[in-house]
Amino acid sequence: MEKAAVPNKGERKLCVFCRIANGETQTQLLHEDDEVVAFRDIHPQAPVHILIVPKAHIVTLAELGDHTAIIGRMAGVANTLAEREGLSRTGYRLAINCGPEGGQTVWHLHMHLLGGRQLSGRLG
Repeated sequence: MEKAAVPNKGERKLCVFCRIANGETQTQLLHEDDEVVAFRDIHPQAPVHILIVPKAHIVTLAELGDHTAIIGRMAGVANTLAEREGLSRTGYRLAINCGPEGGQTVWHLHMHLLGGRQLSGRLG
């Protein structure tokens, strides 16, 4: 299987998550603040599958640089959404895929919030 190449940072205007964060699509946002947006995944892997996305175009987790605080902000938003979705009592999973071999398919950092059923213990 061919590995996906990480695009260069100049492709921001083509980035679907940047377009969503900038209000250029019809995507219904579940959360928006100055730093982060959240919305439902269009290909859900669980009954609840929400993506938490920084507004800043950061391609991968490996390219955080000075933006490390955004991960805490994303996790806080995920926790709030998990509570709102009724997942806090039974549990949920947060995941970030980094790079081609880590399973990343959209080249904009994002966190998955998954829950609503018993999730597999298998991660790889």
